[in-house]
Amino acid sequence: MSIKDIQEKYEFDVYQKRDIVLVKGKGAKVWDENGKQYIDCAAGHGVALVGHCNDRVIEAIKNQSRKLITCPGIIYTEQRALFLEKLMSIVPNNLKKAFLCNSGTESIEAALKFARFSTKRTDFICMMRSFHGRTFAAMSAAFNPKYKQDFEPLVPGFHFVPFNNFEKLRAAVTDKTAAVLLEPIQGEGGINIAEKTFLQNVRELCDEQDIVLIFDEVQCGLCRTGEMFGCDHFDIQPDILCLAKGLAGGVPLGAVVCSDKIDVPIGRHGSTFGGNPLSCAAGIAAIDFMLEEDLAGQAKEKGEYFEERFSKHDLAKVREVRVKGLMIGIELKVRSKPYLEALAEKGVLALPAGPTVIRLLPPLVITREELDSVIESFVEVLKQ
Repeated sequence: MSIKDIQEKYEFDVYQKRDIVLVKGKGAKVWDENGKQYIDCAAGHGVALVGHCNDRVIEAIKNQSRKLITCPGIIYTEQRALFLEKLMSIVPNNLKKAFLCNSGTESIEAALKFARFSTKRTDFICMMRSFHGRTFAAMSAAFNPKYKQDFEPLVPGFHFVPFNNFEKLRAAVTDKTAAVLLEPIQGEGGINIAEKTFLQNVRELCDEQDIVLIFDEVQCGLCRTGEMFGCDHFDIQPDILCLAKGLAGGVPLGAVVCSDKIDVPIGRHGSTFGGNPLSCAAGIAAIDFMLEEDLAGQAKEKGEYFEERFSKHDLAKVREVRVKGLMIGIELKVRSKPYLEALAEKGVLALPAGPTVIRLLPPLVITREELDSVIESFVEVLKQ
């Protein structure tokens, strides 16, 4: 049996599969079982920030795997301490402590629990077109009904307002509001960028009403948008910052980083694998690489390069291009699925973001030459 046959035989069919079997990756490129090369602008839904099989991350994993792979949170361990120290050196300076988990949806679940516990309130204001994960509370906080159907009743207390509409948000606040949860740059929703005045007004409102402000930067954080964090573009500091995806160079690791507003005592939350030594060692190596290689600066420069080169082509099917660093949304006037398939045929892997948006989340180490190839492939398929 082929790899595809074996997987189809034993795995629940919950993913819309592409007819590709990947076996190897390096930098911004991956290869399939037949040796075909792709430029990976999906990158594990943005996970491969520092590139596939980053040498620094590989070495950290190899070294740590010989020492200690797992250690529960009830016992101190070196790599967890060093990772926390490294993480706290890069986050906004109002954030003081972190809880470590394994994924973005876990970080959202923890943030929602922490907000409820700290405020003794029950409700949350979330954004239309948001996405925060697929567990019950994270799914309740996400807007798209397709993720929720067949799973109701969901967690109560979630209310939705239009992104960038402060008046609607203010009108939704009640004495039950524990937190406002939003992505500074929406990923799954179509690469929608917050307005600075909107976020500033939300920050002021949360301060006035003693509401927790949670930023989901699972996708837009960690150099992706041309700054270390998406919130850095807006001069706003959240009370809780949710991180995951590229935090450990491809190894599962999430973090919920909190200000002094948040109080979580012993026994109120936990994670079996969260903050394990192997992931933390990979996380230290990944953050060091981000800083030493100035990946935020690279993302900014390469995003501007992509936007400038792409805009030179008059593509009738393109409605709008939205770029923040290397978080790129190309909105079409038609459905995107056939063009995603055509791009894969040309050797470019990309993602949807709603029915008409093609989303690019390439490794930040992607070269200009590789970006040129991506643009060339786009032009060819969109002119068909």
